[in-house]
Amino acid sequence: MYPGPADPDLGTFVAQVERALHERGHEVELAVLDARAGGKLRYLTLAGRTREARRRFRPDVVYAHFLVPSGLIAAIGPRTPLVVTAHGRDVRNIGTIPGVATATRYVVRRASAVVCVSEYLRRELETKLPAARGKTAVVSSGVDLERFAVTEPPDGPPRFLCAGALTERKNVVRLADAFASLGDGATLTLAGDGPLRLQLEGRPGVRLVGRVAHDEIPALLADSHVLCQPSLLEPFGQALLEGMACGRSVVATRIGGPPEFVPPEAGFLVDPLDVEALAAAMRAAAALPRPNEAARVAAAAHDVRRQAERIEEILSLAASRDPRA
Repeated sequence: MYPGPADPDLGTFVAQVERALHERGHEVELAVLDARAGGKLRYLTLAGRTREARRRFRPDVVYAHFLVPSGLIAAIGPRTPLVVTAHGRDVRNIGTIPGVATATRYVVRRASAVVCVSEYLRRELETKLPAARGKTAVVSSGVDLERFAVTEPPDGPPRFLCAGALTERKNVVRLADAFASLGDGATLTLAGDGPLRLQLEGRPGVRLVGRVAHDEIPALLADSHVLCQPSLLEPFGQALLEGMACGRSVVATRIGGPPEFVPPEAGFLVDPLDVEALAAAMRAAAALPRPNEAARVAAAAHDVRRQAERIEEILSLAASRDPRA
């Protein structure tokens, strides 16, 4: 996953770590998919690009994102040191899609280290694959504190923003139902697209702006007061971190990674199935300071440059244990 001309919002969390590693003086060769189109056959393209990049670049270490299929593609072939980051869906797929558990077990065995973006995800991976114990580290994708900077929020009634796909897992219909009870001239902007769009169109105060490029998210945050991400499950919560970095209070799911980095001063954690609790959290979050300096401080602990330094340490250690030696 990597941003491309057709899909500039694809894999932005991967791209920002890559840029930070480059800034630290490392040479990084990309073998990526930068578009959503192509179905499963696009992984044959990725395999070809990986093979060619290895032949041309002769890397000291291969760093793959997602255990399967990307990590599997990286694990097959020359015995170059391998580090893999698990992001969420790749762990959820273990035991639910035939063959994925076997493939993931091979990737984990082959890898020098497995990075998980949250402690929640590490526990899930190690529960499903005990062989991962002793190989895992927790490093979030981080947030660019320069790109996502604190801005003065607009005056007026509460403005809520949700950035993410309009899917069942993102829980956007319950969010809109909770918003409907607020009144007082509040607005809810949904930045994303998906199969639930028709259930959200035409609701009073709800604005659908469709999928937006990652570079446009800071402007949407600047025009909002509260970022909402009440997903049924959120392995980490990248959008929350970006909102907090901009000094925005948040409403987040309590299931998954958000409890690890959202303190009470920055926002509220909710049961994503409880619409009344969600509405109450939205009201309470709207009453927090604008901008919310506590949210910015909490996000700063995940500065992407610091996270890249931690990834650098893991990659360097893997390279020093070169299995080709």
